[in-house]
Amino acid sequence: MSSVMDFTPFIPSEKALEKTDLPDSVMRLTRKSASLGGGLAPQTFETIRRHMSVINSYYSNLIEGNKTHPHDIRQAQAGNYSSDPAKRDLQIESVAHIGVQDWIFDQKLSVGEVFSADFIQELHRKLYEQLPESLRIVRDEQSGTKEMVEPGQWRQRPVSVGQHLPPVTDDMGDLVDRFCQTYSADRYRGTQKTIAVLCAHHRLLWIHPFLDGNGRVARLWLDASLKAIDYDSYGLWCIARGLARTSDQYKGALAAADIKRKGDRDGRGQLSEEGLIRFCSYMLEQALDQAEYMTDVLDLNSIRQRINAYIKARNEGLINSGTGILKPTASTVLFNTFITGEMERGEALEAMAIPERSARRQISLMREEGLLVSDSKSAPLRWAIPEHAEPWLFPDLVK
Repeated sequence: MSSVMDFTPFIPSEKALEKTDLPDSVMRLTRKSASLGGGLAPQTFETIRRHMSVINSYYSNLIEGNKTHPHDIRQAQAGNYSSDPAKRDLQIESVAHIGVQDWIFDQKLSVGEVFSADFIQELHRKLYEQLPESLRIVRDEQSGTKEMVEPGQWRQRPVSVGQHLPPVTDDMGDLVDRFCQTYSADRYRGTQKTIAVLCAHHRLLWIHPFLDGNGRVARLWLDASLKAIDYDSYGLWCIARGLARTSDQYKGALAAADIKRKGDRDGRGQLSEEGLIRFCSYMLEQALDQAEYMTDVLDLNSIRQRINAYIKARNEGLINSGTGILKPTASTVLFNTFITGEMERGEALEAMAIPERSARRQISLMREEGLLVSDSKSAPLRWAIPEHAEPWLFPDLVK
């Protein structure tokens, strides 16, 4: 029977870390993430976070072979599902994944709550209880028999994942509970806290606690863990985007951390310390890349230029968003709502710097095209990200 000692080292030793740039990378990520979230109004933060939840779902599911494009995901969110049963089921999967993400962020979970077997089990349950039957069936490669995955139920039989043979145990819940106790972020200090979370992502996949869905659940758990250890801007940047765009490297780094220790110079655990360091280095590289991308995209000078470029392209007929011309001062309203989070209608009309009747038509036009939203006709206006504007506001976000 397996135990937590089977996946030692839990994190690289201090001596090994001193020979790497992992601590420096963690400090860079911490600074980058802190500066990214600190300058945004709460309403703007949440607008971007919810937009990115679609992107995160797209990329996380893409790693598993689900190529449902964000456009089709948003169509499903609006209740417009494909007539093709296979495509419809994948849309349902994506919407379910987004629902779990929103649940994670709405809970404002503590470290103790995230690092628990119950929480990991709940992630799987919330995801799989929403999936259609076709996506809950797994086939045993050796026997050819089919089996239904039950939401939130631990794996009851041995499995193989490529070259890796996940542990066999009579009590998977106990093994996952000990895993959580081992990796609880409260046990680590400084840069080791982030390194431990990244190591735990691999070790959870190594355990493979569920019959299916381990990759998506492990990445959802990573989302929750990074948020819980005070990466407050997480959700603006999402590591799944980087993992999917370099999926071969992701799978290679996971495999490198799977291998047995290669000798006395490869740590003192059962598994390769060198492979674990390689995995952490890769993960930090992707996290930094995503945080830097969003930092560049949300730079005030940059986003004002892109708002201006969007309006110019729209008025020239390069964007299929609606009819009529948006005045140049519309960019002032959009930029100000981005900065402040929301704008009273009177302020927006004044910022347009044109006669009131024309200004009202301009505000109505921006609302019709989804550039501005509000909870009612008299409520403040908020900045929004309609699908047709995404390539201009967030270039290269989706590939």
